[in-house]
Amino acid sequence: MASVMTIDTLKVADKEAVVELLVESYGQYKNDFSTAVWQAYLESIKRSLDNPSIDKVLVAKSEGEFLGTLQLFTNSEAAYQRPELGIVDPIVRLLAVSPKARGKGIAKALLKESASYAKEKGASYLYLHSGENMTQAIRLYEHLGFKRDESKEFQNADVHVKCFRLEL
Repeated sequence: MASVMTIDTLKVADKEAVVELLVESYGQYKNDFSTAVWQAYLESIKRSLDNPSIDKVLVAKSEGEFLGTLQLFTNSEAAYQRPELGIVDPIVRLLAVSPKARGKGIAKALLKESASYAKEKGASYLYLHSGENMTQAIRLYEHLGFKRDESKEFQNADVHVKCFRLEL
């Protein structure tokens, strides 16, 4: 019998395990950055769950094991301190799936739950941003119906950050 995956809101007691999942998941990109940029990115990932601007953190679990997570923000100012992007709909940040759990629909389920949440809040779109080097993630977003929105992109250190949005 297949195990059941659940998606829920992060509980304080689970925070450390979710930080470990984030670090493990994003570790694949270490060699895509200069050492200084990677160290800064890694530290921001480790501190991300302490961000008071987070609207909601979703976690996917099965049999007590954390499989994936993402963070939702209400707009571009809350997500990136970039009000000039003009995004007033929810934004997904730091979508992470455990390397051993990839290819099992976890990211899709987390994004579907995020879209439902955004729709309940009256949003027209769900946004996310991805570094141009995150090609597998970008393919997944496009496969799930996200369309590129070049007008909401920005440069972060030495990385061009692409924007994608899903019409709700």
